[in-house]
Amino acid sequence: MYERIFAALRDDIRSGKYGIGDRVPSEKELADEYNVSRITSKKALEWLSADGWIVRRPGRGSFVAGPAGQTASLAGDGRALSKSGAARGKLLIGLIINDFSEGFGTRLVHGLEETSRERDSYLIVRRSLGDPACEEEAIKGMLEIGVDGLVILPAHGEFFNAEILKLAIGKFPLVMIDRYLTGIPAGVVCTDNMAGAKRGVEHLFDLGHRHIGLLAPPPDHTTSVEDRIDGFVKAHAERGIPVDRELWMKDILSTMPSAFTAENRERDILKIKRLLQSRPRITALFAIEYNIALLAREAASRLGLAVPGDLSVICYDCPEMNGTYPFTHLRQQEEEMGRTAFEQVIDLLEDGGTPNRTLLEAQLVQGNSTALAPVHR
Repeated sequence: MYERIFAALRDDIRSGKYGIGDRVPSEKELADEYNVSRITSKKALEWLSADGWIVRRPGRGSFVAGPAGQTASLAGDGRALSKSGAARGKLLIGLIINDFSEGFGTRLVHGLEETSRERDSYLIVRRSLGDPACEEEAIKGMLEIGVDGLVILPAHGEFFNAEILKLAIGKFPLVMIDRYLTGIPAGVVCTDNMAGAKRGVEHLFDLGHRHIGLLAPPPDHTTSVEDRIDGFVKAHAERGIPVDRELWMKDILSTMPSAFTAENRERDILKIKRLLQSRPRITALFAIEYNIALLAREAASRLGLAVPGDLSVICYDCPEMNGTYPFTHLRQQEEEMGRTAFEQVIDLLEDGGTPNRTLLEAQLVQGNSTALAPVHR
């Protein structure tokens, strides 16, 4: 099949269907047209390049070659060549992320960087620290140095940064991680947070827990947090167990990058401690993220409550320590998230197609923080 595709494209170039500098169909377009895998279509394009019929530009596409293997144009690329990946010969993708740690982010960056290597491209990273102003500055700075596409894990907040909206509306190659824009076309790669949270709460139900507290940062229209809360509620509804919102705490601030201080951490520990004291019927806590689970465990310890003997705790994400996991958790596919996001940016660059929304499953991983509900409580 790749020989057939090679011969067909070569004949189209010979006949003048594609002139010097014209863009030829991409790997994806050829795969769809001939009903083959992208490995097959890629092989055909590699053969054409090796024989001097086309020049392949990473992240931009393949173009009919002229004398000495040069293209006469870049088919109306529309960007200044001094700043384009085609002119550099290397694709440059920017990553803007709140922060990354052992809890979440490190494996995500690893997946992005590995894929950039495989694609003979480069990844540059800037942390926003959850500050919308820093995020805006990072976006503008990366555009100034000529990135070909962006992957952004947006800062938490009630509104999206105006620069992100501009990128989406202007159809700049953009893929967002963890959050999405309702009603605005932009690539998205995130965890199926609703299904994951539902799976975690069902695990607690199966252990006999019925009074489960919820610990979260302010949702502020942050879709990942909202979806996890929705999954928490849905699990209760499907089991016919009433949701007790008196057991909820949605104002945990110290785990946010912009408020990560010892003073705020102590304040949140005391708030969780008071919740457990005032609601002794709580036998389990669902923490939206790993760092909140750490706060919950500290609050329980100060009250003399053993985890998991007296209080079970479950969360999203958890690093492995000495071959075990401190918390039972929902593990996000961080590396796959990074790989998928990078590939989506390239697809948008090469094909100019419709942005996709990809949801990845979260896996329930048994740790040392959940057990049967205590009968004495």
